[in-house]
Amino acid sequence: MSAVIVIPTYNERDNLELLLERVFEEVPDVRVLIVDDNSPDGTGELADSFAEREPDKVSVLHRSEKQGLGAAYVAGYTHALEQWPDTDFFVQMDADLSHDPKYLRPMLEAAEDADLVVGSRYTRGVSIVNWPLSRLIISKLGTAYARIVTGLPITDCTSGFKCYRAGTLRAINLEGIRSNGYCFQIETSFRVWQQGLRVKDLPIIFYERQRGKSKLNLSIALEAFIVVARLGLGRLLHRRP
Repeated sequence: MSAVIVIPTYNERDNLELLLERVFEEVPDVRVLIVDDNSPDGTGELADSFAEREPDKVSVLHRSEKQGLGAAYVAGYTHALEQWPDTDFFVQMDADLSHDPKYLRPMLEAAEDADLVVGSRYTRGVSIVNWPLSRLIISKLGTAYARIVTGLPITDCTSGFKCYRAGTLRAINLEGIRSNGYCFQIETSFRVWQQGLRVKDLPIIFYERQRGKSKLNLSIALEAFIVVARLGLGRLLHRRP
């Protein structure tokens, strides 16, 4: 099976080398596409150096400015689908080492019987290391809200560690997605589920980043609240005879 791992970056220079090393230790035959939003700390230039050394393993997509997580993933997936159209699976993961590469192989194996696999922090209680209680509460409430409003059957609606079949990405109309922050994760999973495709949870342990700063802020949380409400309303209207 062939796979491309899409990793958006913004000021992740301190994490990138170790992340790539661990990814290729776990799944040597994948290709990594780094989508850099013109990081001022030189992440893009460092990524280019890896791509020059390993052109068959690492590619870089440069964007002119920071435009949000959702836009970065849409650009990355669109580019990857065009450049490597015969790829079977597309994985997304964070650049800050919060998503352990040891789950990549189990995720790809699970995707052989699913259209979307979601790395879940909540299938076995709470599997998160070093999060403050306030952030855990926000995350749990966000997932509960998304599940109630949209009907999504997964246990971790805001997870950013996911694996799609290529056909799944083509089916959900990436160009039509307007969500940008963490609600991008909810909307994409919702679109897959609304298509009647197979969605599966994969238990993972999530680790809080040790280097750099989180990108979460109030505007991202507010966007998620509004987008989930819109998705839920659309679902209700769609059910009407």
